[in-house]
Amino acid sequence: MIIIKVWEVRVKKKLTLRQLSKLTGITKSTLNNIENNRVDPKLSQLAKIAQVLEVPIEELYESVLDE
Repeated sequence: MIIIKVWEVRVKKKLTLRQLSKLTGITKSTLNNIENNRVDPKLSQLAKIAQVLEVPIEELYESVLDE
């Protein structure tokens, strides 16, 4: 399973959801769904988020092994 950590990185960068939405062009509702792991983001969305947050794309997710 993959867990997306956009919220964690966004908060560390002191950006609001609205600010991230404006900078990425991704709607607030979509970002909210990504942050809450309700939808699987497209690779292009993750790439844009990573670019705006100035982090490697790998920092936005982690793999969790199912037990």
